[in-house]
Amino acid sequence: MEIDLVIEDERWSAVDLERLAERAGQGVVAELELGPDWEICVMACDDARIADLNAEFREKPSSTNVLSWPSEERGAEVDGDQPLPPTGPDPELGDIAIAFETCKREADEANKAFEDHVTHLLVHGILHLLGYDHIRDQDATLMETLETKILGKMGISDPYREIPG
Repeated sequence: MEIDLVIEDERWSAVDLERLAERAGQGVVAELELGPDWEICVMACDDARIADLNAEFREKPSSTNVLSWPSEERGAEVDGDQPLPPTGPDPELGDIAIAFETCKREADEANKAFEDHVTHLLVHGILHLLGYDHIRDQDATLMETLETKILGKMGISDPYREIPG
C-alpha cells in the first residue's frame, strides 16, 4: 500500500508515522487479501485541525482521534455483512486525518504504548476507507474482530480488552 503522508503538526515528526502507516496498511491488505496496489493519504494534525474537520464533515465541533474519507461508498447494506471490496482502476482508497493530542491522551489514559495506539487507529481508519463501520452492532463486532486479528498478527494487544488497573 502506498502512503502519502502530510505532517501538519511537527510533534508527529518524533514518531515514525510513515512506518506505522505502512505497517497498518500492509496488515489490512494482507488480512483482506487485497494486493498491494492501493493508496491512501494520511494527514497528521492537531486537535484544533481535526475539530474543524469534524465540525465541517460530521457536524460535531469537537476533536476526535481519527477521521476517514473513503474515495467511494463500500459499506455493507446488511448489518454484519462484509463491505464491498475495492475495485479499480483508481487505486485511491481515501484520506485519513489523525490528531496528536487526542491520540496521546487516549494512549496515556489506557496505559498503552503510543505507537501501538496510533497503529490501531490507522488500521481502524483504513478499515473505514474499505467500508467497515461500527454504527450498527453486527458491523461493529465485525470491524472490532478484524482490527483485533490484524493487530494481534503485529504483536499488538486487543485494543478493546479492558486492562485491569
